[in-house]
Amino acid sequence: MPMTAYQHILFIKPSSLGDIVHAMPTLAAVRRAHPGATVGWLVKRQWAGLVERIDGVDHLWEVEPGVKGWLSLVPALRADRFDLAIDLQGLFRSAAMGRLSGAPERIGFANAREGSPWLYTKRVPVPHPNMHAVDRYLLVAKALGADERPAEFKFRIPHRDRETVDRALRQAGWTAGERLVAVNVSARWPTKRWPIASFAALSDLVVQRGIGSVLFIGGPNERAEVAQVRALMKARSLDLCGALPVGLLPALLGRADLLITNDSGPMHVAAAVGTPVAAMFGPTSPLRTGPYGADHAVLMHPVPCSPCFSRTCSNPKHLACLTDITVDRAFSVVASLPRRSAQS
Repeated sequence: MPMTAYQHILFIKPSSLGDIVHAMPTLAAVRRAHPGATVGWLVKRQWAGLVERIDGVDHLWEVEPGVKGWLSLVPALRADRFDLAIDLQGLFRSAAMGRLSGAPERIGFANAREGSPWLYTKRVPVPHPNMHAVDRYLLVAKALGADERPAEFKFRIPHRDRETVDRALRQAGWTAGERLVAVNVSARWPTKRWPIASFAALSDLVVQRGIGSVLFIGGPNERAEVAQVRALMKARSLDLCGALPVGLLPALLGRADLLITNDSGPMHVAAAVGTPVAAMFGPTSPLRTGPYGADHAVLMHPVPCSPCFSRTCSNPKHLACLTDITVDRAFSVVASLPRRSAQS
């Protein structure tokens, strides 16, 4: 039984895309432990469309950029009289928002950064650094009385989302029943990006060997990279990069049979909706942030400096951790993945 029956909970996880997905099982577990509670989620506006489709979120608090944007929410947060603030971001700004919300109880990690633990009333220890983010966040749910169950990722995807995605796919040249292999060629860090030429060669093999039709996805600022890949390809491909808002990612990746990707936010959305993932990892650790669950594969090339968790590469052979992942090896892994029938 939970120690306290919380009634009004503020969930603070403003960014980024993958981190928000990692927090979903913690929300589900907290809701099980406190079924009578209402939950508000504080999120940066750019990710609000995704959070509004997470099952168990009763209210969104959308944060505008800058200190002024954050502080502008304080009066309304205080008026809502939260009795618990859960800070999974672990930075001074997020912890301060929990404190400024007026919530008398505030929980976060004992090893959170920027002095944020000083603003918590309960600090949750992390036993070792190589826990996956999903499992680390679930420690907070356990501290709040949640039972231990397998992680649950629950999106509420309205029928209109699926209709919008299918319409966009048809306009891009997709035929109903055609297998889709989604491909995400970008990532926030330059050091996380497998070479453009490698993505092009692998995408050609996917089409030529009958795995499925290639569908490029990504945000508006990633269109140039997708255009470069498509220009190098011989096979036909589909392109929805920058065409759909982030809130439609669960429906879009739920339609795909598998995803080929760098370490990125869409990777985690795909894993959350049950789409098998082949992911390229270089400077980051799949133990901490790999695609969560079964039916996924991570490709890495071992070098002494990996994982370095750095946005710049200091290896004598630049980005060897990624560039030495061969196309043939990647195709072998992709071909071995289960390809589920996409959602109807």
